[in-house]
Amino acid sequence: MDEALIGSLLASTLRVSTPLILCALAAVLSERSGVIDLGLEGKMLMCAFAAASTGALTGSMGLALLVAIGVGVALSMLHGYACVSHTGDQVVMGMALTMTAMGLTVVLGMAWFKQGGQTPPLSDAVRLAPLFTGLAARLQGVPVLGSVLGAGLLGHHAVVYLALLAVPAVWWLLYRTRFGLRLRATGENPAMVDAAGLSVRGLRYTALACNGVLCALAGGTLVLADNPAFVPNMTAGRGYMALAAMIFGKWHPVRALWACLLFGFLDAVAIRLQGVVIPGLGPVPVQAIQALPYVLTVVLLAGFIGRSRAPAALGTPYVKER
Repeated sequence: MDEALIGSLLASTLRVSTPLILCALAAVLSERSGVIDLGLEGKMLMCAFAAASTGALTGSMGLALLVAIGVGVALSMLHGYACVSHTGDQVVMGMALTMTAMGLTVVLGMAWFKQGGQTPPLSDAVRLAPLFTGLAARLQGVPVLGSVLGAGLLGHHAVVYLALLAVPAVWWLLYRTRFGLRLRATGENPAMVDAAGLSVRGLRYTALACNGVLCALAGGTLVLADNPAFVPNMTAGRGYMALAAMIFGKWHPVRALWACLLFGFLDAVAIRLQGVVIPGLGPVPVQAIQALPYVLTVVLLAGFIGRSRAPAALGTPYVKER
């Protein structure tokens, strides 16, 4: 295979996978604590809209990210208030968040910007700039290393590298710290955690707060790096794909990373296959190519959700005995 093509596919895979990785890690933290999060799609969408709106109105990338994080944490706290404090149905609450976000972002966008639910294009000062471009340019003349490493791994924006670093960080948090042990125990046996004198509610709220920050980074990346403006329903099912990756990865951050990279690779290949003509069959249908990542999502959910062992207390509200 052409070295330039490998580098291009690698770069596209990392870029497309970044929101999925962040969202999957958010799901790992939430569900390891025992809280099902089907609101990933809605949180990511609301955070993308918040980042785009703030960036368009203020011209500040830092403020756009802060507002997105604030919105993400607020939505996670709302999720916790309904499902942790008041033992509401976690599946229903997650779907309610997503459905509300889909409608509210369009309504607010039309009311504020009068552009059919879209936001104005963001200036270059608000968007995330690529890093290590000088090093990538110097490596271009080196055989193999320049095409694959330089083009594929260098020249991405900061959130790409942050997402990759977040995977070992979440793994270390869950499996090498006292907090991680308590968090995993909360998702397995909250009564035992309560008997040890620890707050089940506090641990779940902490996990949801981290969940909100990661969802905010995932949503913010869509408008501050991938697209120049917010477009209605621009998440396009990425929240559900991240959930499928988390289940396929058996609630483990490193395994979820590989599933997200697989989804990203399929998306990158789908883009490359557009317009390709197969001898004897004709051009590859664009619709079939675009559907590939979503078909794989359904296949993985259908084939692996029954084989993966979820945390024992996942989706079960904990009521402290008096």
